[in-house]
Amino acid sequence: MPSFDIVSEVDIHELNNAIDQSNREVGTRFDFKGVDASFTLADSTITLTAEVDFQLRQMLDILKNKLLKRSIDVACLDEGELVMTGQQASMPVKVQQGIESDLARKIVKMVKETKMKVQTAIQGDKLRVTGKKRDDLQKAMAMLKDANLGIPLQYNNFRD
Repeated sequence: MPSFDIVSEVDIHELNNAIDQSNREVGTRFDFKGVDASFTLADSTITLTAEVDFQLRQMLDILKNKLLKRSIDVACLDEGELVMTGQQASMPVKVQQGIESDLARKIVKMVKETKMKVQTAIQGDKLRVTGKKRDDLQKAMAMLKDANLGIPLQYNNFRD
């Protein structure tokens, strides 16, 4: 029986490379000369630190550009609140990994409402879609690509 998995993953190696490139660019840019600004990654959270808030906004744009160049969808970023502490500003940016249970139930409901001949099962932080025909699975994939769910979805493990 043909099947495929719906996941929402970010390649950690590419994410590390994008953060390294962003740190290098901040170190060489003229408007950041003499400024203590950096990106750090810990537990799928990127922490941006700078001296003032407008520099953080510029750094966020730099990070998004580097992620796009490395084929990472910026929709996976969840920006936190700006925190000012004395002479330093910081902002945590969470990288979303996996599909949350609420969104997974919403996807299952969307697939069922289309009356396609496929079954969708939640398996932890991913979904497995099975059906009798490959065409039905491809229609389900196309429907989910058109739906605006707020997170990037990848389709892998396609079995025939």
